[in-house]
Amino acid sequence: MKPLAPRHRTSARTLLATGLITSLALVSGCAKSEDDTAGKDKSSASQGDQGQVVASPSSGSGPTCAIDAYGAKKTDLKSATVGFSQSEKEANPFRIAETASIKAEADKLGVKLLTANAQSQFSKQISDVQDLIAKGADLLVIAPLNSDGWEPVLRSASAKHIPIITIDRKINATACKDYVSFIGSDFVEQGKRAADQMIESTGGKGEIAILLGAAGNNVTTERTQGFEDRIKEKAPGLKIVFKQTGEFAREKGQSVTENLIQSKPGITGIYAENDEMGLGAVNALKGAGKQPGAVKIVTIDGTRNAVQGIVDGWIDGVIESNPRFGPLAFQTLDTFTKGEKVSQDIVIQDSAYTKDNAKADLGKAF
Repeated sequence: MKPLAPRHRTSARTLLATGLITSLALVSGCAKSEDDTAGKDKSSASQGDQGQVVASPSSGSGPTCAIDAYGAKKTDLKSATVGFSQSEKEANPFRIAETASIKAEADKLGVKLLTANAQSQFSKQISDVQDLIAKGADLLVIAPLNSDGWEPVLRSASAKHIPIITIDRKINATACKDYVSFIGSDFVEQGKRAADQMIESTGGKGEIAILLGAAGNNVTTERTQGFEDRIKEKAPGLKIVFKQTGEFAREKGQSVTENLIQSKPGITGIYAENDEMGLGAVNALKGAGKQPGAVKIVTIDGTRNAVQGIVDGWIDGVIESNPRFGPLAFQTLDTFTKGEKVSQDIVIQDSAYTKDNAKADLGKAF
């Protein structure tokens, strides 16, 4: 896929080959349920090159973590039990693809996997992870709903010296003490790239709105920061006149946009901090009788429906946020439990969908 700002996949793949990822093919699959152990879901083959690529060196650059410093013991990943905590209801294609990737990789490696879904309830996620620990999880992979409030889980895991990897969102805790590594995107950069697309689509002039993600996590904060900073820097003619949370949900994104159309009928563009809210905005614009392209929409994720929205003329650009964490998460755990160093922050490289590549690359979306 051709990104908005040129990025160097070749160099990233070289780093990947010589760093943390050395042998695993990056695959994904389709999950049927969220409340069972791995091995029962047979995943379908992914289309195209969809695997995550490390955007920065996996070792030798930035702080690292080793098992001795963390206070855990070496173990064989294949003999361990891994607990995976999903944060949100799987109405969101990002979560479907994320869980499917974790399950598919555990199945591929023959690793026992215990899973839980918090159904978008933070108190449930805390109890879910404590339950995974009680059921015998030796290692934990957590997709956090919120960044704060993890102290009960961290105390329980620390008491049993259980390594924790967080994916797609960070927790506000100390790396290599409370958790081993975070694996995810550069969310500030995603916001900047979304701003670049908005500037291009609007000509750098007009009034724009932001559909904010859910409160309480670093993804929302950083995607907003990156977008606002880039608009201020490069397009003073673009005025952000509306900001309201759509909670990363399509229905909420639609209702917020319906209100936006009433209060700001001359709105030029909408930045939705995930695809689902952007698709909700499209529904609202259709309901208001707007024509495709009348309001410029830029989103983040890379779902099939959003990319189709570009093809259909309703969406101007989608910044990818790759949800296929399975191979990278398990390779990180394997490397760490063998006693080798891993980076405390493992940043993945994301591409983008534009009018130039959306139709050809639709099969790569999730």
